[in-house]
Amino acid sequence: MTQTASKAKPALAGIVPRRHGLALLRNGNLLVVFLVLCVIASILAPEFLTTRNIANLLQQSSLTGIVAIGMTMVILTAGIDLSVGSTAAFAGMTVAVLMSDGWPPAIAVLVSLAAGAAAGAVMGGLSAYLSLPSFMTTLAGLTSIRGLTYLLTGGTPAGGDAPDGFQLLGGGFIGNVPIVGLIFIAVTVLAALVLRGTTFGEYVYAVGSNREAARLSGLPVRAVTVSVFAISGLLAAFAGVLLTSRLTIGQPTAFNGLELDAIAAVVLGGTNLFGGRGNVFGTFVAVLLLSVVKNLFNLVGLSSFFQMVVTGLIVVAALILNRILENRGNRG
Repeated sequence: MTQTASKAKPALAGIVPRRHGLALLRNGNLLVVFLVLCVIASILAPEFLTTRNIANLLQQSSLTGIVAIGMTMVILTAGIDLSVGSTAAFAGMTVAVLMSDGWPPAIAVLVSLAAGAAAGAVMGGLSAYLSLPSFMTTLAGLTSIRGLTYLLTGGTPAGGDAPDGFQLLGGGFIGNVPIVGLIFIAVTVLAALVLRGTTFGEYVYAVGSNREAARLSGLPVRAVTVSVFAISGLLAAFAGVLLTSRLTIGQPTAFNGLELDAIAAVVLGGTNLFGGRGNVFGTFVAVLLLSVVKNLFNLVGLSSFFQMVVTGLIVVAALILNRILENRGNRG
């Protein structure tokens, strides 16, 4: 360990939040709400608890969930990534175009993932090294990357003849469990281990809690910022590849509004929009909760417009609850 890093370690104790009890309270409340909602859904729509519906629910929520895990890491550093939907669409189109041109699926997937990570790193670098607001850099990325997606094929879908092995990645099942759902769980667990069990994870929380204090303590603030945006871009690209795997074609219009769904899940999961507090397990539960709401409305035949209204109210209620808990924690 370098001298700078060793000096930074003691300072982390004062920078990284230690309010685990408050975080557990938030996550516990969310989990209770999720379980109650599942009970209500099973009463209002008996088909909710069928194996097929649960499998479909997990499959549908997993792509948003994978992206939301990356978004959580960005928001923990007090950043925001509005480009994830465009990045996912670009990666999904890229892997489809490359396979159509005869590239081996594994190479096509790796290139697409690398492109997503590179896009995220560029936007993170602009924010970190030029002190540009991440909101603006990723808003520009949202537009420009979506434009590149349309340019790949002139705005038309690509692919259509994906190998069987590639199709299993996003559309396969192990028993009754969708493979993409298992991938979502694995990504969540891996991210949790990184955030809570590594020095990098400590740096993420430290940067989000107080960027200037972290810098003065010798932490690699810029490198951490670039890294979390690269991870966000990588996971967004992974979601795009998984969608192409399931549909067997790349859709340039895919994932419109994905960034809003991901941010809603992160906020509902208890992560502070100003950084420094939160965890991926809260995001995981929030993704499932929002998916259950949409699934229930579909089962009982309610309009998608009504779904949007209720989803927005849920997010606002979560923000109010988080603020109440935060104020109580500050007084304590």
